[in-house]
Amino acid sequence: MTSARTRRYWHRFIADDGTWRKDSSERERRPVPQDLAVFRSGLGREAGAVPKFWPYYTTAVTDDDAYRDRLPDELLAEHAALALFGRHQQSKDTPMHRRGVGLGAAWLVLRRRTDKFSAEALDRKLTVAAASTSVPVLRTRLRGLIDQLRTVDQPLDYDRLLCDLRDWADPSRRDTVRKRWALGYRIWSTDPAIELEN
Repeated sequence: MTSARTRRYWHRFIADDGTWRKDSSERERRPVPQDLAVFRSGLGREAGAVPKFWPYYTTAVTDDDAYRDRLPDELLAEHAALALFGRHQQSKDTPMHRRGVGLGAAWLVLRRRTDKFSAEALDRKLTVAAASTSVPVLRTRLRGLIDQLRTVDQPLDYDRLLCDLRDWADPSRRDTVRKRWALGYRIWSTDPAIELEN
């Protein structure tokens, strides 16, 4: 398993406070559009199947995994997270990775900020994603969720999403991920102060 301190692609450009990192001349460092295009080319593709993607992987692969031609769950999750990040960040002026904003919390912000989608439709869409019975199905459903988060420029914690995807590969850990999303979404709360910062 890769360390929690692994510097993923989005960390190169986005600081812990959710702002763009700056170079030595105080100019904002932003993701390279060609990188984001490579990531989007990975949507719906297997990890490792897109050679241009390979330099961006940061997950360690053990000799045993390599010998057995087996990709670790974390690498599969990293591939999906990079592909979704490429879609989410495309043509956006603000960073779409924000530490501490899990999927449920981001979805709650969308629900409160949009009039394009009914609350019932948003509830249903998240519920359907949470009912996914496999990682490939979840990845497909997350793509639709990301497209809707884009409509309100709502960022998401891609480190957390990567962990959620990794954990989803183990059926015994899916309920933990679902609970995390439910606690973030907490639509049963009537406290309007629960709005997250954007």
